[in-house]
Amino acid sequence: VQLQASGGGLVQPGGSLRLSCTASERVWVINDLGWYRQAPGKQRELVATITSGGSTTYTDSVKGRFTISTDNAQSLVDLQMNNLKLEDTAIYYCNADLVFYNGVRSRLWGQGTQVTVSS
Repeated sequence: VQLQASGGGLVQPGGSLRLSCTASERVWVINDLGWYRQAPGKQRELVATITSGGSTTYTDSVKGRFTISTDNAQSLVDLQMNNLKLEDTAIYYCNADLVFYNGVRSRLWGQGTQVTVSS
């Protein structure tokens, strides 16, 4: 079972991107979902989370600019990123706490998608 993150790319400061995370198998129960990022030379950091009940949290640096959501039928979780800044440049990873139809519960990481903000 794999998570696939997509939607990254090169964008100018002030631009927008939408990241999506999908699973390779059908999911029975979706618990917590999140997006993390890792910039060159830095540790991976939490960007945003959303619970099964819809409660969201954001790291301070992205509040008001990023939105995490689960309303896309084609994906587990999306991250809408607006007003991107140079410091948002990083590899973005999705993370999901899932239960599959075989009853197995797993916390999985996506493979990462590169977001580069540059003028």
